[in-house]
Amino acid sequence: MVSGLYTLDDLHQAIATQPERWRPLVLTNGCFDLLHAGHVRYLQSARALGRALVVGLNSDASVRQLKPAAPGYPPRPLIPAAERAEVLAALQAVDAVVIFPERRATRLIEVLRPDIYAKGGDYTPATLPEFPDVQACGGRVELIQ
Repeated sequence: MVSGLYTLDDLHQAIATQPERWRPLVLTNGCFDLLHAGHVRYLQSARALGRALVVGLNSDASVRQLKPAAPGYPPRPLIPAAERAEVLAALQAVDAVVIFPERRATRLIEVLRPDIYAKGGDYTPATLPEFPDVQACGGRVELIQ
């Protein structure tokens, strides 16, 4: 098993057992297919918002739903989820990675109840589908430029 890679149930248990290690908890999510410097800077900024950063990583099936192949291009994801997770978990800014099968991070938010949900500045509260889920769990949304 890759260090830092968790199932949702195992991570929930780890947070419940040692909240002082994890809280305030920052959660973000995405495909992270072809990780680049912009992703790394984004993750570093998200990590600075709390004590621990959890990255919800879209599974291969959910990436295919979110980003269908354009004509003449290979299907997404280009990198399998297990490899994307391994690379993310190796980053200093990332404390945990959870691969999830859904298109949206609603279940991650409901189970982990992050103090902060971080997303890129290309979102607004009105365009972020998870905004009401975060509010319902008592967290706040931070949009990172």
